[in-house]
Amino acid sequence: MTLKICVAQLNFVVGDMAGNARKIIDAARTAYAEGARLLLTPELSICAYIAEDLFLRPSFIAACDEAVKTVARETAGLKDMAIVVGHPIGRDQRGKSVTVPQRNNAASVIREGRVIETYAKRLLPNYQVFDERRYFVPGQGTCVFEAGGVNVGLLICEDAWFDEPAQLDKEAGAELLAVINASPFHIGKGYEREAMMIERVKACGLPLVYAHLVGGQDEVVFEGQSFAVGPDARLAGRAPSFEEKLFYVGAQRAGEAIELRADTAPARDNDADLWDALVMGLGDYVRKNGFKSVALGLSGGIDSAVVMALAVDALGKDQVHAVMMPSPYTAGISLEDAREMARRLGVRYDEISILPEFEAFKASLQPLFGGKPEDTTEENIQARIRGVMLMALSNKHGHLILTTGNKSEYAVGYCTLYGDMCGGFAPIKDVVKTAVFRLARWRNAHDPRGTGANPIPERIITRPPSAELRADQTDQDSLPPYEVLDALIERYMENDLGVAELVAEGFRPEDVELVTRLIKINEYKRRQSAEGTRVTHRGFGKDWRYPITNKFRA
Repeated sequence: MTLKICVAQLNFVVGDMAGNARKIIDAARTAYAEGARLLLTPELSICAYIAEDLFLRPSFIAACDEAVKTVARETAGLKDMAIVVGHPIGRDQRGKSVTVPQRNNAASVIREGRVIETYAKRLLPNYQVFDERRYFVPGQGTCVFEAGGVNVGLLICEDAWFDEPAQLDKEAGAELLAVINASPFHIGKGYEREAMMIERVKACGLPLVYAHLVGGQDEVVFEGQSFAVGPDARLAGRAPSFEEKLFYVGAQRAGEAIELRADTAPARDNDADLWDALVMGLGDYVRKNGFKSVALGLSGGIDSAVVMALAVDALGKDQVHAVMMPSPYTAGISLEDAREMARRLGVRYDEISILPEFEAFKASLQPLFGGKPEDTTEENIQARIRGVMLMALSNKHGHLILTTGNKSEYAVGYCTLYGDMCGGFAPIKDVVKTAVFRLARWRNAHDPRGTGANPIPERIITRPPSAELRADQTDQDSLPPYEVLDALIERYMENDLGVAELVAEGFRPEDVELVTRLIKINEYKRRQSAEGTRVTHRGFGKDWRYPITNKFRA
């Protein structure tokens, strides 16, 4: 007995049930022609993950139901093929004054035009970016079905992270586990999943096929990297990361066990994964929201340089417009480096001096400033003039404006509301400054999409970072060194260490006081910031929900 399994590692679009159904149907037909008799699609593949409060709308659930029927109808001729499709199911429980959704995160097994089994996810994650208990209620029972002579036990994502669901499937007769997933990426997460599923196989004694989603959805991104683990608890195969793929796994009976065999994509380093995650997150946000092009302010600094390289890799040079907007404080080398980078990548590049507008603003406001000396007010005016110009280009040409702020800046508020924060997407919002420098060096050493070798001039990487909003300004004038700042952000913001614990680790008390105070008081800015791709286990987005009005500091 040999069963060929196809994992449809595909990039779906939230709410495009017709388009998602068509992808599943096409994948089923292709896989069938290749000899596969079991097709696994990711968690909630029919509507894509995660649809948030769309799950609360009865019409949304009805549209999902119709799409499942379409898949069944269009694949009815695929004799003996089982197709696993993820989708929400349920109804509303109506009372006198409230409607309580009774939904399940479910998956159905379709064979020859009929739904033969439906399974509801038992364990609902409610941490980090997950909010499943808002939308779903836990399922009960098991789902074991036959495919190609093998009894397959179905689990959905979180179910496989705990012992009981897999054990119940085994007791119900499963010989192989099929786990369908939509598990958001963060650095290192793919190998954490593999390690956890190896432990699951050790615990239950059943081989496992892990089908995973790929693609960007708002702030989260899914890397694919589907895989299989054999009954010996060793990796039996791995699909590539950050690309759509029909990933085939062969299952063959060997005595009492089901042996698995598949191609194995090589393991990757964290910086390659990080770059591809940022490229996919940006590219999918642009395309799925109907934009044709992007624009950004190119300053000659490290952040805008990395964002422009990401944009070219994600969209191609013809869809990227870079604008340099020098002020009286812009260094000559910044102009030179911006021009050189635009030349290397071949993007459209324009220069617009903001000096006339800056002087006009100061003249208009001078009677109201009462002779006070220049300070951050004038610095912010420059940033806001640039924001107005970029938004005008967006209105006129339809560009999505990319903001260039990094996680270190968003953490401590070193960004200007309605200035450099103007825009629709923030590609490096979850990347601390030290990682931005590391990514610049990685991209100069690699050209993964053939868009241009060594795109970032070396001087952009080696010179001290500066906002160039006043004379002789550097970032370190008022912040700890970025190595210290980023370490504090990781411990305090991402890992919830308190002030006393940070001081006990050896950080200077004055640095801890400054950074934790700045993180707290700049919540109001982050609430107004653009969406950006989440690449750490905790970003400033769905998994960071702090009150603005707040007297507590840890």
